[in-house]
Amino acid sequence: MMMPPGLVSNLQEALQNRKGTVPKQPEPEDSNDTVSTTTEEDNPIEFDESKPIILLTNSDGVESPGLTHLVEALVLQGLYNVHVCVPQSDKSVSGHSVTIRETVEAISTKLNGVISAFEISGTPVDCVSLALSGALFSWSKPVLVISGINRGSSCGHHTFYSGVVAGAREALLSGVPSLSISLDWKKDESQETDFKNAVEVCLPLINAAIRDIEKETFPKNCFLNIEIPRSPSSNKGFKLAKQSMWRSTPNWLAVSNSRYPTGHFLANPQAGLGLQFAQLGRDASAAGAARRLATQKKNLEIIESTGAAGKSDTNRVKKYFRLEFLEKQQEETDDEDLDYRALESGYVAVTPVSISPHIETDIQTATSDWVSTVTPGGQ
Repeated sequence: MMMPPGLVSNLQEALQNRKGTVPKQPEPEDSNDTVSTTTEEDNPIEFDESKPIILLTNSDGVESPGLTHLVEALVLQGLYNVHVCVPQSDKSVSGHSVTIRETVEAISTKLNGVISAFEISGTPVDCVSLALSGALFSWSKPVLVISGINRGSSCGHHTFYSGVVAGAREALLSGVPSLSISLDWKKDESQETDFKNAVEVCLPLINAAIRDIEKETFPKNCFLNIEIPRSPSSNKGFKLAKQSMWRSTPNWLAVSNSRYPTGHFLANPQAGLGLQFAQLGRDASAAGAARRLATQKKNLEIIESTGAAGKSDTNRVKKYFRLEFLEKQQEETDDEDLDYRALESGYVAVTPVSISPHIETDIQTATSDWVSTVTPGGQ
């Protein structure tokens, strides 16, 4: 991906200047690493006009360890008004999708130290769009939107599939600076404590970003996709990276004669309509969970019965498939500045991602030339 030299130089200078300048935050005295044992009912968090507003979102819900540790660290600093708006269920591979022609539900939840938090029955893009619209929160636009910390990397073409990257992209589309943060999580190798270490790694960059946004020296016309390596505490430092062409191979599997696997509504980690109880708000009641579950089941029955209405199943063939992604590298190159190369080498890869067609002039020109040759009157 081609980026303007001025933007790259600006970001490189910011990373170099900030390296090692932000002191590590002290650990909580409590052995359980909790921010506070006092509930918000006992001590409500008040909005402090002197502090910058930041909005946190993600793609996998309020109980995500990445979000939990990020909230705790930001609250512990006491520097910001922290707000949270996340999906009710796992939307990790939702891309830049939005919910339309359906009513979106917003349910308040409580997180220690957070001024306000909502779970949204939609995608990460819905969460950010609604939060920034003025319809949900009473405050003006935040200084920064942080999407993450995601479980699994979002390099290369994964940025198009990734819900956590889409959350940051939507913020930039709305004119708000943003970061998407992902941890290179590996099954049977990574640990939940890696998320806490990942927060310690990226917290100085977050603080630097907020300070520089207020000074108007933060890179413009892009958001930063931050990829944290598998062992965060032993990383080799920050590295400015370029978005690669790396992708996983989509693999469609033929499955049994059931569209929804057993326990889909309660246990399927990829559930779209299935509500995951583990990702409900910390203070959501069992009655509320049961109500939402019953509503989703009812909606599913209506959708299926409507789709089948008036159509006979005679001579109709039904087949069922499920998509998974195989980790197969698609790009052979020795360029160590590519996002996934930097990540594999143990660096924290910081990739500026642009949404402006006027920035990537080489790509724009090449596409224009191609269109003019294959279409009559193409421009």
